[in-house]
Amino acid sequence: MKYLTRYASFILFLFLALSAVGQTTKWRDMYKVKKKDTLFGIARQYGISIPELMNANPEMKVEGYSLKKGDYIFIPYSAPEAATAKPTQPVTQAKSTVKQAVGRTVNIGVMLPLHDVDGDGRRMVEYYRGVLMACDKLKKEGISTSIHSWNVAIDADVRTVLLDDNAKKCDLIFGPLYTKQLKSLAEFCTRNDIKLVVPFSISGNDVEAYKQIYQIYQSPTKQNDAAIKAFLERFPHHHAVFIDCNDTTSRKGIFTFGLRKQLDQRGIKYNITNLKSSEEMFAKAFSRTEPNVVILNTGRSPELRVALAKLDGLSVSYPQVRVSMFGYTEWLMYVDYYLPSFYKYDTYIPTTFYYNPVDSQTKEAINNYTRWFHASMQNALPRFALTGYDHASYFVRGLWRYGKSFIGSKSQNVYKAMQTPLYFNKVGNGGYMNDCFQLIHYTGNQTIESINY
Repeated sequence: MKYLTRYASFILFLFLALSAVGQTTKWRDMYKVKKKDTLFGIARQYGISIPELMNANPEMKVEGYSLKKGDYIFIPYSAPEAATAKPTQPVTQAKSTVKQAVGRTVNIGVMLPLHDVDGDGRRMVEYYRGVLMACDKLKKEGISTSIHSWNVAIDADVRTVLLDDNAKKCDLIFGPLYTKQLKSLAEFCTRNDIKLVVPFSISGNDVEAYKQIYQIYQSPTKQNDAAIKAFLERFPHHHAVFIDCNDTTSRKGIFTFGLRKQLDQRGIKYNITNLKSSEEMFAKAFSRTEPNVVILNTGRSPELRVALAKLDGLSVSYPQVRVSMFGYTEWLMYVDYYLPSFYKYDTYIPTTFYYNPVDSQTKEAINNYTRWFHASMQNALPRFALTGYDHASYFVRGLWRYGKSFIGSKSQNVYKAMQTPLYFNKVGNGGYMNDCFQLIHYTGNQTIESINY
């Protein structure tokens, strides 16, 4: 009798729901949620986008919503099919041939501004989509995940979010975006033994105080120190030429002054010239016998363009002069314009990430993103969706394999990143800081290599 009552109630609910929307929407199917289902997986199974699935089920847009086994959800037609809405059979998901791993489900929490109000929200939505894509890939490999997400906007009190029982069940939380929310979230993760991954720029030294924090963001000082160290190792026998670009807005002095100080301490001579110098005076700064390495004191494109023109003139007048360049992460944004020059001048660019659009794995991820979310990734460096994909792939695989003993050390790396390689070192008695650093080298042979440190 109870079964019949529940069944009758469900039919009544379905009838009322269809009656309410029957004038405008035609439904393809009703789907009963199974254990370990994800929004991404269900959308992919039926060949629709996640926004289409959420629009068909408005409760999914409510903060803190999560799929529950046994729930029924509406499956809409995809936009091109909606006009005809011919009856079709649901797509049957192929059974995975991957042997299930021994580990248990990895519970993931995402506490970021997931909204469309401003740039922060849109960027974090793209990051979150990358996390979803990674979990779908992991599922095919036999790695089970469960995801809970919360829209933690800039004015949100994260302590209220943490009252949700699902937060305590997380093995891993990505967030927050805003520094003022970090302490409360770090204390919560410490009490509940949850790894807290801070993916983007943050101020303060909370990583030194909380053992659960994994801070991916590196301060400009840390990145400059790594770049100076890499320069000294890479160019021990080069003659350094610093070019003053007359950019009053530049903040690259922390690097150029620091590098010059190190060269002075080692008794290594270098020259300084200026973009406004005559061709003759400009040429005098370069060695005719030793290989030269050029350093600008700005990362801006206009000054880089002028510097390259000056170097082109130098190479015509003095073809025996050998020149390499040591740049800045911003130069990765200009590759489409300056790639031939980067090759010509044997250019090295220090960075913590590298977006390679011609890499086969990256192209596949970009195509999948466009197909499933009916949108293109934002034209930003790094790509936020790929960042989320790499972060989730790295930490979930680590937790799946090593459990609580996973600390993100070099020896525990189980994932080759598409864009954002990671490894962590402990900060005193506190948490862990990302130490990954690389030089992207554009060689004279017109190849690109990544030199990891």
